[in-house]
Amino acid sequence: MTDTAIRSEIDADGILLLTIDVPGQSMNVITPEVSRDLAAAIERLKTDPAIKGAVLTSGKASGFMAGADLKGIGALIGGGVVSEGKSKMAALFDSVFQLNRLLRDLETCGKPVAAAVNGLALGGGLEFILACHYRVIADNPKITLGLPEVMVGLFPGAGGTQRLPRLMGVQPALMYLLQGKNMSPQEALGFGVVQAVVPAADVVATAKAWVKANPTKGIQPWDEKGFRFPGGVGAMNPAFAQTFMAGTAMTHVNAGDNMNAPKAILSAVYEGAQLPMDTAIRVESKYFAKVVADPQAGNMIRSLFVSKQAAEKGARRPAGIAPMPTKKIGMLGAGLMGAGVAMVTAQAGIEVVLLDRDLAAAEKGKQYTADRLAKKRTDPAKAQVILDRIHPTANYADLAGCDLIIEAVFETREIKAGVTKATEAVVGADTIFGSNTSTLPITGLAEAWTKPENFIGIHFFSPVEKMPLVEIIVGKKTGAEAIAKALDYVAAIRKTPIVVNDSRGFYTSRCFGTYVQEGLALLGEGTVPALIENVGKQMGMPVGPLAVNDEVGLDLSYKVGQQTRADLGDAYKPGPADGVITTMHELGRQGRKNAKGFYVYPEGGGKKFIWPELLATVAGGAAAEQPSPAEVKERLLYRQLVECARCFAEGVLETPEDGDLGAIFGWGFAPFTGGPFSHMDTVGIADVVATLDRLAQAHGERFSPPALLREMAAAGETFYGRAKLKAAA
Repeated sequence: MTDTAIRSEIDADGILLLTIDVPGQSMNVITPEVSRDLAAAIERLKTDPAIKGAVLTSGKASGFMAGADLKGIGALIGGGVVSEGKSKMAALFDSVFQLNRLLRDLETCGKPVAAAVNGLALGGGLEFILACHYRVIADNPKITLGLPEVMVGLFPGAGGTQRLPRLMGVQPALMYLLQGKNMSPQEALGFGVVQAVVPAADVVATAKAWVKANPTKGIQPWDEKGFRFPGGVGAMNPAFAQTFMAGTAMTHVNAGDNMNAPKAILSAVYEGAQLPMDTAIRVESKYFAKVVADPQAGNMIRSLFVSKQAAEKGARRPAGIAPMPTKKIGMLGAGLMGAGVAMVTAQAGIEVVLLDRDLAAAEKGKQYTADRLAKKRTDPAKAQVILDRIHPTANYADLAGCDLIIEAVFETREIKAGVTKATEAVVGADTIFGSNTSTLPITGLAEAWTKPENFIGIHFFSPVEKMPLVEIIVGKKTGAEAIAKALDYVAAIRKTPIVVNDSRGFYTSRCFGTYVQEGLALLGEGTVPALIENVGKQMGMPVGPLAVNDEVGLDLSYKVGQQTRADLGDAYKPGPADGVITTMHELGRQGRKNAKGFYVYPEGGGKKFIWPELLATVAGGAAAEQPSPAEVKERLLYRQLVECARCFAEGVLETPEDGDLGAIFGWGFAPFTGGPFSHMDTVGIADVVATLDRLAQAHGERFSPPALLREMAAAGETFYGRAKLKAAA
């Protein structure tokens, strides 16, 4: 197999067609071979008088280019590049500047270069075409262009922060750079990012025609004298400063002070816009090197890209088991969760028997899909095809023929056991049965199924159609085929799976609950609610602990607590949150569902606000001495970290990858950390243990670190280091 990544072909007009086609890849990515071949092509452009210009295109039907190979960028993380006689950061700068220099060489080669874009161009793929003098794209609304690097802790490092503002203007460019938004071909045309949108079959011919007709246009607008940014907003214009004032404020609101990349983007654009391009791209690479050198980028790339992709490709699927496609599921329960599961399943082309206590309830569950498809303005014919796959019923006999059952009924053991037995009587115990329980141990629930090896937990998150994670829970007797079946089903509905072992609350519910419980503990001590809520959001959580408890339902929290107390008996240890939940339950405050919880929800959709009587009711008033924001953050964070560590120590989690994915995508644990295990590794296990010991002494044994953490601290280990050793063994 050749290692050529860019094929070269000269036509009769002297136009060099450069076709990017990276071997062994379904989608083009930037590899060392791509850079090598592009450098060679640029040299030919400069030195061969027979070549009049070039067209850059892709040989992949999947698209133009998806950008850099993020797996390969791991070598750079933490300033890992070294060079004799240079500091680590200087060597890192040299490394990250190579591609920037290469694309600058392309746009200053002196001959016209056009990009013929036949599919998506993201990240470095878009930066490649921005360095061309003319850009034509296929007229396909499914094609997207964008610079999404900020979503994984990076930012465009091959000229994207400099060329995009010069093409579309500073303010609109910042919206795309800071949010990682994509644009369609028509949007790109409107912003001047591309110059033509043509039928897919004509992109190369159109690009060649431009090169042939414009032999002297091998220069970028920003290299011409008198260049002005679109909109006239340059460094000397007052609106320029106003844009960055607003952009900085918006970035603070959206990302707090937690994310490195957005701040680096703002700095690179602000400084680079006032400089000539040769200097501007060096400024960009300086900031890119600083971002790459910080562990944050590596943690985010590993969890949000590498681990996520591996999970979705079946990293935890048992070996040696043939594919087990799902053709028809039986969905027991048509409430919010069951209706959501039915929707995503039908959208994936799988038949659904949606069963509830009566036909009206089942029909209501189907209506959930109809309402949401209408809200999304789905084509009526396509919507009807999806709806026709959902068959509401109240008759268990209709479950016959289902090859997977998912149960999402009321969260009590007795009710779940009843529907489980009624289902087995129809489909037989050889069918795989999955429970969507969020807290009840799978091993106990499996007792209602004759073959517990075919019983597994399939835990979705609400709202199902939006939440990307599914937690697969393995009971003590769950077999490999049940695991494979569940993972194949999750892949079919395009969700991200993690696999955990059985325990009360499993992993996600158990650890997420500690965030809420610590918020309630602070509240019970008289901490001002606004302080708790604001710190929760500032530390990177989606919402404060009180707000999220309102969303889940205070009545559900109370019922789960009662079920746990009943199951554990004398072994149950009351926590500081129990009294707060009991008081709210006695007052009938259930949360958003009845418009009164920790917050008040005004009629007519007015903005919610914290219940004015909350502190007086649950704590007798505000404490005379309030904790600092740093103290609140530490408690909310480390209460989660210690529970995650306990799950690992107890074998509920087998890999740190599952732990980080489950935390970020399951309960929104601060994504900038890469997840709790990445965060503990970065902080240092010894420091984590020291902090936990201090918190345990001040607030109780719920903060006490497990023995495993102490052992790791003493040995200087990390979670991911242990995982590598285990994999190598």
